Amino acid sequence: MTSLKHRLQNTSDRLALHVCTIPSATVPQAMAAAGADGVIIDMEHGAVDHGSAHAMIAATQGFDCAPLVRVPLIDEATVKRVLDLGAEGIVFPLVRTAADAERAVASMRYPPRGSRGFGPFIAQSRWQSTLPNFAADTEDHLVCCLLIETREAVENIEEICAIEGIDLLVVAMFDLTTDLGHMGQFDHPEVLAAMERIEAAANDRNIPLSSNALSEDQAKTLFARGYRAIAGFDLLWIRAQTAAMKGWCA
Repeated sequence: MTSLKHRLQNTSDRLALHVCTIPSATVPQAMAAAGADGVIIDMEHGAVDHGSAHAMIAATQGFDCAPLVRVPLIDEATVKRVLDLGAEGIVFPLVRTAADAERAVASMRYPPRGSRGFGPFIAQSRWQSTLPNFAADTEDHLVCCLLIETREAVENIEEICAIEGIDLLVVAMFDLTTDLGHMGQFDHPEVLAAMERIEAAANDRNIPLSSNALSEDQAKTLFARGYRAIAGFDLLWIRAQTAAMKGWCA
């Protein structure tokens, strides 16, 4: 299997990611089996606790699907614990400055490259490694994703993108439009201008981009703008398909 980090760095693959808010291993397992390139286990907004997160990470084993975790904040202890459950990457929320980006990158790396504490007693099984070799076997395969979702982040985006170790920038449109004062208005001129600035900064540093796509048209628009990954949401897929099925009964 090819790691998600390799695909982001060394290929032009278009990738499908799915945010999992439902605390069940069944959901990421089904998505992985259906061909998802990655799942983002949501510990920021969802009902997922650490026990559920471990089961959800383990459920992707055997599939070419990377288990990432969205943490609730940029915090060494939080990141360490999730990585020690076997996560292949971290999605960091509310990255507003270059200093935030530096802390995010450092929290995923062991000294001297970073600040991660050592204790991958669970993760060594998921990575099929051993304690003595764990850092060498895994560290360069971890994926660091930053959510860009505030006005402040847009204002600092060039400095953020200059930080080494960022594998993916995720333009969080729901959050960004809200912070800009135009909730859900994806075509508002200020929102479009913010997107263009983010895209220019990321492209200048060759950092892949992702954003949410809830329809094929939205996906095509993002790919046409040069985005490498799209993201959906488990509960939104369920609601949409349930509503569609109800329509069959009309």
